[in-house]
Amino acid sequence: MKQIAIAIMSLTFLGGTHAVANQLNSTEIKQAISGKKVYLATRWGIEFPLTYRTNGRVTGDGSGTGLGRYFAPKETGRWWVNNNRMCQQFPTWYDGRTFCFTLQENGDDGLIWKRDDGASGRARVG
Repeated sequence: MKQIAIAIMSLTFLGGTHAVANQLNSTEIKQAISGKKVYLATRWGIEFPLTYRTNGRVTGDGSGTGLGRYFAPKETGRWWVNNNRMCQQFPTWYDGRTFCFTLQENGDDGLIWKRDDGASGRARVG
């Protein structure tokens, strides 16, 4: 069951392949998301909110998205910036694996992200 939830979470955020031009550096990443809510675009047209606190905690809350039947709808993990990549780890999501992302600006409040396993997508900063 856990593997099914992980597979669904992986598919949820796939948004196609994007070239990483004008990749944000470490300082720009912190300015872009620290203390802000980031809404990940999903393939079903639902935005999945993640809140990146300035203390290095990140909370994902999909309880209002209807995706809760596939995985734990809310979880708090940690985030940090390393070598021009934003990294995050949750206690149970993705079996506690750490993922790191490159970020690229996409308009005034948009981001294009590419995860270290090749998954990519779009997000909106609110």
